[in-house]
Amino acid sequence: MAHTNPFLAALREGKPQIGLWVSLGDALTTEVVAGAGFDWLLLDMEHGAGEITDVQAQLQVIKGYESTAIVRPDWNDTVKIKRLMDLGAPGLLFPMVNTADEAAAAVAATRYPPEGTRGYGGTTRATSFGRDKTYVDTIEDSTAVLIQVETLQALDNIDAIASVDGVDGVFFGPSDIASQMGLVGQSGHDDVWARILPAAMRLISKRIPVGTLVRDVEFARHLIKAGFTFVACGSDAALLAQSADALLADMTASE
Repeated sequence: MAHTNPFLAALREGKPQIGLWVSLGDALTTEVVAGAGFDWLLLDMEHGAGEITDVQAQLQVIKGYESTAIVRPDWNDTVKIKRLMDLGAPGLLFPMVNTADEAAAAVAATRYPPEGTRGYGGTTRATSFGRDKTYVDTIEDSTAVLIQVETLQALDNIDAIASVDGVDGVFFGPSDIASQMGLVGQSGHDDVWARILPAAMRLISKRIPVGTLVRDVEFARHLIKAGFTFVACGSDAALLAQSADALLADMTASE
């Protein structure tokens, strides 16, 4: 069976990918946004409501659409990564990676021995329940391994992190960087991006794919024009909340 990953192929070609954060952890709401046609959908287990069985259902739903599912586990945990890989996650975004050693551990969790630490299960969803005899030989090159840089320590180590073999892209987390700078809740603050952008531009100059999540569409467009490869521009929860607020405000405006 062929293992194709359009998102990863686009990253390697330098083709921009527009994404959406999916944090509600529900298969039906995931199906609603999957129909919009975003290039990638981030299934968030760190700050979202989903658990393993929820992610399984979400992966099953997304498979019927053209978006690529990327899963963010709640931690850089070998056992959790093994389970997500066995479910067939096309890509993983590892949170709170601060050093090159932590990035290497993330990559290793996606690799079978002797290169990595992933345990083998032969009858998983990822292997089509044992039917796919090509899986072991092809999966490592078709799984996107993305490293999230979201602390000042990680920014200091950014070049070493990005240079780890097997890292397919570096994702900047402005919210936690803002928090470390004493700017909690101000992820769009100029001082935050004054720390992020030089590091990002340095990686871009080395042809290393970089991404982020911002909720300002104009700024998202600006980042893509500046060379960011994968940018998420909103979330399912925010879209629902904002649309509900706007609808009620519209209905009551003339009262």
